[in-house]
Amino acid sequence: MPQLGETVTEGTIIRWLKKVGDEIAHDEPLFEVSTDKVDSEVPSPASGYVAEILVGEGSTVDVGTKLAVVSNEVPSGGPEAAGATTEPSPVPPAPDQVPEPTMSVPGSAPVAQELAPAPASDGSTGSKSNGTGQVLSPVVRQLVAEHGINPDSVPGTGKGGRITRADVLAYIDRNAAGTQARVEPPATAPRAAAIGTPEPSPVTGAQSAGSVGYTPVAGARDEVVPFTNIRRLTAEHMVRSKATSAHTLAVIEADYEGIERVRKTQKDRFREQEGIALTYLSFIARAVVETLRDYPQLNASVGDDTLIIHRDVHLGIAVDLEQRGLIVPVVRNAEGQSLRGLARAIAELADRARNRKLSADDVVGGTFTITNPGPFGTLLTAPIINQPQVAILSTDGIKRRPVVVTAPDGTEAVGIHSVGLLALSFDHRAVDGAYASAFLHALARDIQTRDWAAEL
Repeated sequence: MPQLGETVTEGTIIRWLKKVGDEIAHDEPLFEVSTDKVDSEVPSPASGYVAEILVGEGSTVDVGTKLAVVSNEVPSGGPEAAGATTEPSPVPPAPDQVPEPTMSVPGSAPVAQELAPAPASDGSTGSKSNGTGQVLSPVVRQLVAEHGINPDSVPGTGKGGRITRADVLAYIDRNAAGTQARVEPPATAPRAAAIGTPEPSPVTGAQSAGSVGYTPVAGARDEVVPFTNIRRLTAEHMVRSKATSAHTLAVIEADYEGIERVRKTQKDRFREQEGIALTYLSFIARAVVETLRDYPQLNASVGDDTLIIHRDVHLGIAVDLEQRGLIVPVVRNAEGQSLRGLARAIAELADRARNRKLSADDVVGGTFTITNPGPFGTLLTAPIINQPQVAILSTDGIKRRPVVVTAPDGTEAVGIHSVGLLALSFDHRAVDGAYASAFLHALARDIQTRDWAAEL
């Protein structure tokens, strides 16, 4: 298991892309792995033939665990002689553990269901004791701390009874499932009793603001779809963000007519030169980076009674994984990049995200995020802040609309321009509305007045 990021200590095998006896080239994808930060394909470090597969699909193991053997000779006598089956046999799930659903990616085989983990190695990379002799990895320590779980109550399936991340998630799921048998109160019960105290969320184990006291029970015609790994992680992150930051929304209208003129005249040449589309997002990202120079408190994080202002702009770009999930890769040092450079970086990260080529380090360290639902024609979106940042910008649909145009001599007329809304969710702990609104005003002005032809 490779080190897929500085803070990653374990990974779950999602799917083997080769079976025992298959030939494989150096750097050809060998398996798909899921960590607490990203799902990605892992290439083979050598060319040859797959001689053994030692860890089954769905198993979670530590970094450094031996997963497979690649030999320069064809396994003689077939897979059986190589000491492995052609398809790895994962440990069956416990009776009370619900497997992950199958996720299909267009043009590929379905991703295997996530099953209960097989015994993991006892490597202690990045692991610490919880004080009772139990060794916990950083991921496990974070999970049990977030959900207020006593590690001693979680059965460990790792080597020597070690608790893995999958063990904690299964424990959370079991506890959530145990509340589904709760019976609704009689219709004559007082309203206050029906409200009650929110039950633990099936996603996070914490109290859910969306429930009014009772976990919903699926009806006979309802479909129950267990969360995939990426959906569970997204849910945990979003709930934690709403519980952490004082979310406030500010919105401004921007006139993109200057950008539209440049795009119309330059988009064909740009695609020929760069091999990518000249999108509105690239222009907006460039304007955001420039505007943050004058409003650095939005390129920041809230510390212990402090605001930590980041001098480098590491720009997160939310990428939709064909409606299977959302991931936010980061453009490093965006403040030093041109419009063309940002366009290339955004397109490259989006392509790698959709093809499972991101590493864990590609999705950490962001200081400000842009999410772009605009291609779907949205009017206004109030995004959730990407922790530990203090602001996120939504770029919504841009449409041709009548606007009042003021001529140099002060006369006014009605013209047809490309117009759209920019919505900023910001943490009111970090800045006030006046500061956030001033940022949006400056951003819209930059979008409307910058010499974009010169930028290209």
